Amino acid sequence: MKYLAGISGGLDSTSAVGMLIESGHTVIGATLVMSEHTDVSGAKIAADLLGIEHHIIDCRDIFEQHVCRDFVDTYMSGCTPNPCVVCNRHVKIETLVRMAKELGCDKVITGHYSAVILDEAIGRYSVSRAYDDSKDQSYMLWALTQEQLAMLHLPLSETFKKELRKVGLEKNLPMATTGESMDICFIPDGDYAGFIKNAGVSSPTGDFIDQSGTKLGTHRGIIHYTVGQRKGLGISASEPLYVSKINAENNTITLAPRAELMAETMTVRNLNFQALPPTTSGTYDHLLVKIRYKAAPVAAQVTIEGDTAYVKFSTPVSAITPGQSAVFYDCNAIAFGGVIS
Repeated sequence: MKYLAGISGGLDSTSAVGMLIESGHTVIGATLVMSEHTDVSGAKIAADLLGIEHHIIDCRDIFEQHVCRDFVDTYMSGCTPNPCVVCNRHVKIETLVRMAKELGCDKVITGHYSAVILDEAIGRYSVSRAYDDSKDQSYMLWALTQEQLAMLHLPLSETFKKELRKVGLEKNLPMATTGESMDICFIPDGDYAGFIKNAGVSSPTGDFIDQSGTKLGTHRGIIHYTVGQRKGLGISASEPLYVSKINAENNTITLAPRAELMAETMTVRNLNFQALPPTTSGTYDHLLVKIRYKAAPVAAQVTIEGDTAYVKFSTPVSAITPGQSAVFYDCNAIAFGGVIS
């Protein structure tokens, strides 16, 4: 088979390509330039080491359109965005699938730690959790379409990162010694508020209030905060306080003790279905849900009405954050996902 591989120059994507080449497949590399911070030098080194054809694709316009604008708009609405989810759906996988078809490739591969599986009985594709639970990235892939999933192959689904690094060191691969990148790629300094301000958006100061509406102090602008945040509030109180609610309309941020962040229910919209066929009604008692990337899955009863999922957790969860993704699993496969509202 002939594959188009998204390569960044890191150990994961380099190893994924190496696995397919060793299995006798033809692989073409592609590196997507998302912003001014994209460094293609590592990808060029990887492509040379692998001995593969390498393309560099300028995606800055569509990245700005879909990811950067959504990032700013979501923060300004008082919510917390998931830019990687948006990028995978509208930029990264979308671009790779389109280019793969143009180059006559059978499949697209990336270095994500997950698997793509097909339920032949219903003819639907879904993303499944990786063997290496500490590296599982299925949460970031819930928004992919059936067309995209049909073209996607993830070679690292049964691989453990520590084994990849061991092999990479034995082969003297330069990327085997690099650390993990935890930053948002287009904001490498981590200054989200600065990025939003540079986009020409103003976020004025406002009131910190308690749950009864009493003013506790002044916040720096809602773009500086997210639900569950404790550090950087600058508020003195008899017990630690956390951000429990951000109201963009009133420009207020509600603070509360940690116990008050616990919730038994949530509402999810913008649904995208994978293993579960699209539906506008139904109740499901067997699903697990993740409310953030590193969160442990929690059992929940889920009722779908129209384009909304109403969720009741089996046990209360902390700091449910509007704007973040909620991903629902049937065993290890993504049934569907959506955005916490």
